[in-house]
Amino acid sequence: QVQMEESGGGSVQPGGSLRLSCVASGYSSSNYQMGWFRQAPGKEREGVAAIWPGGARTYYADSVQGRFTISRDNAKNTLYLQMISLKPEDTALYYCAATIYMMSGIGRGDLYNYWGQGTQVTVSS
Repeated sequence: QVQMEESGGGSVQPGGSLRLSCVASGYSSSNYQMGWFRQAPGKEREGVAAIWPGGARTYYADSVQGRFTISRDNAKNTLYLQMISLKPEDTALYYCAATIYMMSGIGRGDLYNYWGQGTQVTVSS
């Protein structure tokens, strides 16, 4: 059974940092492009970052470029998102996802095959 479980969310003040993790099980995530998406209340889901199966390429949304870093440890079937200089507009439910496609960008969410349940990130003073 395929599962993806996020952790690491929480509440931080503006300027703070968080590191999200996503552990995949039931399949070998090393063959998949992995990504992070987020959805804030009343807004559409948006792609945040993505990384190729071997980690050679990474992609970021303009809104997080320079502040967020996506990485993966294929030996542990784990995906990470290091977030620094967090802003209130980063507040959202963050999801990890996996796709069999290797894309030249984050790609649309409907191209991703597997999804986690999400972890909440709240940035507020």
